[in-house]
Amino acid sequence: MQSDPNKLIEKNKQLIHSEGLKVVSHTQRDDGEWVLHSLMIENCDAPFKFKRQGNYKSLKAARVNVTYYPVEEVVAGISFEVMKVVRIKRA
Repeated sequence: MQSDPNKLIEKNKQLIHSEGLKVVSHTQRDDGEWVLHSLMIENCDAPFKFKRQGNYKSLKAARVNVTYYPVEEVVAGISFEVMKVVRIKRA
């Protein structure tokens, strides 16, 4: 079932939808039963993070459509802005 980003944004106003973003870096790390994915997007300093149950084909150099929201993540007492991905599709 395909999810519609406009319906997601209507339900939650803090969501942001961006299309055609170029992925500069894509890492995948095991986190228990889940796989933690981290993306770096061209011209953006904050990482985009999401968890899925399996590995993805590498998204490096791909264009993607992303629905996300910003959160603060504290590591060793230092606060970082991170984008939590709700929906991601290849453009």
